[in-house]
Amino acid sequence: MEVLKPSQIDVAAQYLKQGKVIAYPTEAVYGLGCDPDNVDAVSRILQIKHRALDKGFILIGASWEQIEPLVTYIQPELLTRVFATWPGPITWLFPASTQVPFWIRGNHNSVAVRVTAHPIAKALCERFGGPIISTSCNKSGDPAARDVRGIQFTLSDTVDCVVEGPLGGRLRPSEIRDALTGEIIRA
Repeated sequence: MEVLKPSQIDVAAQYLKQGKVIAYPTEAVYGLGCDPDNVDAVSRILQIKHRALDKGFILIGASWEQIEPLVTYIQPELLTRVFATWPGPITWLFPASTQVPFWIRGNHNSVAVRVTAHPIAKALCERFGGPIISTSCNKSGDPAARDVRGIQFTLSDTVDCVVEGPLGGRLRPSEIRDALTGEIIRA
């Protein structure tokens, strides 16, 4: 596992473009990420996490423009509510567009998306040129990694690289809300 400095975001983006799995800091924990359109890379994350395909994944982007093709139209007042929380640590469930593959949606008709406020995660999406998978860096059921040492200890043989950097200061993973109803799905 290669450890990269935040100044090496371009290298991490190349890893993503090559179908690799990376770890990177987010608002609360380290995330595992890959190119969401690369089914082999997504399969690797499922194996690393010991996670079922039916759950689906969160995608993070640097901007609404990166997220918009993934979702279907919702009423402007509902979108205003979403935009009031972005960029930031709130993930929203939107009705998924036909561009979202089943391995991202899981057994859902929705897609979970967030415009991240974390500077490293945002720069990663910008350099990659689109949204990336963002799931906690851990095996399902284990605590999420909060530092590089924890990743090296638990997942070093399965992750291709980790971008070193500070977390965003939140103590809990992102809240998840329904974009149509505003309902909190995960506090």
